[in-house]
Amino acid sequence: MDYPQSGERFRGRAAISAQRGRHPADRHFSAQRITGRADLWVSECIITYDGVPSYSVSIMEFADQHVVHETQYFANSFGAPTWRAALAEPMPDRTIAEA
Repeated sequence: MDYPQSGERFRGRAAISAQRGRHPADRHFSAQRITGRADLWVSECIITYDGVPSYSVSIMEFADQHVVHETQYFANSFGAPTWRAALAEPMPDRTIAEA
């Protein structure tokens, strides 16, 4: 499992399980969309760490019905600039954050 933004790679089931199991934050996961086929699947999630949302995209590669590689990208929310307010509408169940 790779985290490109921090440069970390976790190799093997035991390392990945320990990394996820030892996380100190109170975490909640909300899958927004999962799409893919055959050996490549992508999920978009909101992961809330101690009440603060982080947006995540996970790319999972499969072989023989097993995950062989996962890459996760994380992003914090940001405010929308006022110059594009007339062009945008809120996403379902969301409000547009101001910059």
